Amino acid sequence: MMKIFISAFFVIAIAGFAQTKTKQTDWRTLHFNSLVADGHNDVLTRVMHGADISVRTPDGQSDLVRMKEGGVDVQVFSVWMGPEYGEGRAFKYANQMIDSLESLCRRNPDKIAIAKTATEAREIVQQKKIAAVIGVEGGHIIESNLDYLEALAKRGMRYLTLTWNNSTPWSTSGEDETLHASSLKHKGLTDFGREVVRKMNQLGVMVDLSHVGEQTFYDALAVTTKPVIVSHSSVYALAPHYRNLKDDQIRALAKNGGVMCINFYPEFLDSTYARKAEEIRAENRMLSDSVRNVYHDRDHANDIIDSLLAKQLDAIRPPLSLLIDHIDYVVKLVGVDYVGLGSDFDGISALPRGLDDVSDMPKITRELQKRGYSDEDIKKILGENFMRVFKANTE
Repeated sequence: MMKIFISAFFVIAIAGFAQTKTKQTDWRTLHFNSLVADGHNDVLTRVMHGADISVRTPDGQSDLVRMKEGGVDVQVFSVWMGPEYGEGRAFKYANQMIDSLESLCRRNPDKIAIAKTATEAREIVQQKKIAAVIGVEGGHIIESNLDYLEALAKRGMRYLTLTWNNSTPWSTSGEDETLHASSLKHKGLTDFGREVVRKMNQLGVMVDLSHVGEQTFYDALAVTTKPVIVSHSSVYALAPHYRNLKDDQIRALAKNGGVMCINFYPEFLDSTYARKAEEIRAENRMLSDSVRNVYHDRDHANDIIDSLLAKQLDAIRPPLSLLIDHIDYVVKLVGVDYVGLGSDFDGISALPRGLDDVSDMPKITRELQKRGYSDEDIKKILGENFMRVFKANTE
């Protein structure tokens, strides 16, 4: 009798071990069976400098080959240029960037296609292609012209980030509200800024509140009739940076029904990273000063400097677990329905350890599974929350 009992015990134990092992190794299957949406990628800036991202590229953080390896199904391609592209130049260059994305799609019809609605995106994904969504980053790109806003929407723009680090005549940025408040002529949205938000709602363009100042953030939420997106920002309570959202902002976002896509940049994840990075830059003062003499925007200059000091900065990269901490924080604060992914690939100079480029995206699913998230909740974080807001604005 004892032998039978012991044998039965070992059979159950072995079966239990097999089930546990299956759960531990199933993260890849879960990832590739989920719709994965990335709310922000700057790879078009590389395309504009001649990179062919239809093939595996030797540099950068993403291309179409590595996107597929990372299981990315819906990719927002950022149309961005700095404030030096002023009136008469920004709108024109934005159209050139969209031209380049359209050309990429025409040359690779079996790999990628532009989606203007959430339904179109799902249809493209079902065809085993990447659904490309156009996001315009920086309100200065419309040059305070509603006709330009409408023209970009017709071309497929599906979100507009109301500001980049620079303010516009009608909206103030997080950088300016935080670092240059005394020099601002106004704070938040002007009447024209409110008109821009209302027009975006009419055109099916998501209001993107990454980069904006707190006053602009709340002014936009007071005007919009549609859920908004925060395409690439992280949690202020974990990393106090003006690019991140404070708890009250996250609560307001959830009340609006929007989605906050967590940025992968170490400075927005790790409260100690900026100090450590600045110490390394200080040790290389001549290089840092020469870059800052050319690039006057602090964050942009730091990105250039960091790319030149990549080997030294590699040692201070935060662990991937810290990225998951930011997701956890939002989930615990407001629930799992309001958080997603906004990598900022090819717009940032560093990534968390273990996340070297877009092909490592499945590791996020692995880490979420380790934290005990259900399959359904992981699917929401990976892309379904983004798709919900995309659909609410475009259909």
